[in-house]
Amino acid sequence: MNKMMNINGKRLKSVLLFSFMLVIAACSKKDDPTPDFQEENLAPLSVEFDNIVGERTLTFDNTGSPYRNAAGEAFTVSRLQYFISNIKVTTAAGNTYTVKQDSSYFLIKGDDKATRFAKVKVPEGDYTNLTFTLGVDSLRSTMSIDKRTGVLDPAAGGGHDGGGMYWGWNSGYIFFKFEGNSNVVSDDANGDPTGKKQMKYHIGFFGGYSAPTLNNIQVINVDLRTAGIAKVRKDRQSNIHLFVDVMKVFNAKNSFKIAEHPNVMFDDFTAKIAANFLEMFRHDHTEN
Repeated sequence: MNKMMNINGKRLKSVLLFSFMLVIAACSKKDDPTPDFQEENLAPLSVEFDNIVGERTLTFDNTGSPYRNAAGEAFTVSRLQYFISNIKVTTAAGNTYTVKQDSSYFLIKGDDKATRFAKVKVPEGDYTNLTFTLGVDSLRSTMSIDKRTGVLDPAAGGGHDGGGMYWGWNSGYIFFKFEGNSNVVSDDANGDPTGKKQMKYHIGFFGGYSAPTLNNIQVINVDLRTAGIAKVRKDRQSNIHLFVDVMKVFNAKNSFKIAEHPNVMFDDFTAKIAANFLEMFRHDHTEN
């Protein structure tokens, strides 16, 4: 009997000790002071790009349950890739930090969850605003090849007809590649002459290298105050979770029908789709 009481007593002490530790941890997090902003005092921060279509999770080749845009057109998705670059964060006090360019280019691939996180280092601090570019800036687009490695390697992905994201010196990179199928795509030259009902949206152009082009680079600004600021510290991994709603390609400010624009790559309509990107990103929450 005494032995049983001793065991129960030890368990009770363990439970009380664990509860006490939880309370201390919670209090310490609440009392977490904002550190002084020092550019050399770097800590980890990640930005998560969680791809969705409307209110549904992005699924590839979903022929059994296709997506449907505002025009009522059913479609499936077979490829989604886009560049994120030039990440910048701002504190409530107005201190800003731009991630060093060589560490600030990411290719998000919808079929590869390992690429959904853009992991960078910024000074310790409480950040209320996030800014980044959808695309590749003109400066980097015109640098020598040896300055464009990793995801920016022009040869990566096997050419723009496949998984590649590069056209050439003057046109530059494909910022956003979105492909799929829809029965509303015609079988003629205006649609898909192969009869496969493919839709393709390859959006790029940085302004041109040797001849002027459109400039479809988009700067995305995200206010973090409503859904949770990022408290970046060396002893934790702060993660800003964004939803990326690719339905906005069709349903945002410049809405359009797939049947009318099934393939958009090199014409002026790319600018209208690029403008829709501004509505594509939504801050869901921040994990600190």
